[in-house]
Amino acid sequence: MKTWTATSLYEHLQDVKLGGSVCLYTPELCEKMAATINKINAIKKEKNAIILAHSYVVPEIIRTVADFCGDSYELSKRAKESDAELIIFAAVKFMAEGAKLLNPEKRVFVPSLHNGCSLADSITGDDVKALKEQHPDFTFVCYINTTVDVKAECDVCVTSSNVYDIITAIPNENIYFVPDRLMGQNIINELAKRGVKKTIKYWHGTCYVHEEYSTDMIDYIRLQYPGVKVSAHPECSEEIIGKSDFIGSTSQMVNYVKENDAPYHFMLTECGLTSRIQSEEPGKTFVGSCTMCKYMKSNSLDNILSTLENEPSAHEIHLEASKTQAALNCLNEMFRLNNLTKA
Repeated sequence: MKTWTATSLYEHLQDVKLGGSVCLYTPELCEKMAATINKINAIKKEKNAIILAHSYVVPEIIRTVADFCGDSYELSKRAKESDAELIIFAAVKFMAEGAKLLNPEKRVFVPSLHNGCSLADSITGDDVKALKEQHPDFTFVCYINTTVDVKAECDVCVTSSNVYDIITAIPNENIYFVPDRLMGQNIINELAKRGVKKTIKYWHGTCYVHEEYSTDMIDYIRLQYPGVKVSAHPECSEEIIGKSDFIGSTSQMVNYVKENDAPYHFMLTECGLTSRIQSEEPGKTFVGSCTMCKYMKSNSLDNILSTLENEPSAHEIHLEASKTQAALNCLNEMFRLNNLTKA
């Protein structure tokens, strides 16, 4: 187990430049953080715990105490593969729910109580029930960024990396996609390009972070930084998608940037992903502004330490038994269809 000093921590994080004051690391700040980091890692070992961190949380979590970093689906799989008894999921509540769903025998905690999500919270299981009554001939497809209640009412789950292939593989031509209207429109556009005929309806939810981007911002960045490569998450608008060089999930965006030798990169997603790559690949140059998720950024070293030490009941994830099997069926149908598309 590595013991961090103020000096080693500063050397590890000093290359992070994009992220506003939240990700501005000084030797003085690193000195304050080092003791907390060492304490977290020691307790984690004592309690046979692991810390999962989404790419959108702050770099000092990702780079010092997290055992695994990635997107929600990837992290839930990591939790399932681990023999840890205790899981601290530094992200938002619906992601921790996903880890609990796949690991019912393990205790799962989310460090912050400010753990909502504008996208996941835009729809409930009751909303889906009502939609199903109105559209009995439709297959209901939910984005993985949904609560267990919503997954329990849907037929199949998708991620941002497999959504097009899975919807193509569904035998029904009538699809209702929840909850992201921006991704829903991008699905319609992409399937039309592929010559896939589907009637697709979608819910009105959005991620407030991805909704903020404008095409004017892309035009300005391209003028200021010739040769810049623009990568965007499919939760962005169709106008943003049309002006970007690469579209993909957070994991796909990481791989794209790491493998691309462009002089500049502009990433249209929560800027924690940019901060993460800056600390992993200091030779890359990133431009643009920082758009932060207030929910993801509410995770901190302090509330991780407090959760590990005290295991507060308010932070522990509990699922309704009546929902879990149906939600698992929704996930398992994704695995089945995903295997068919790769065959």
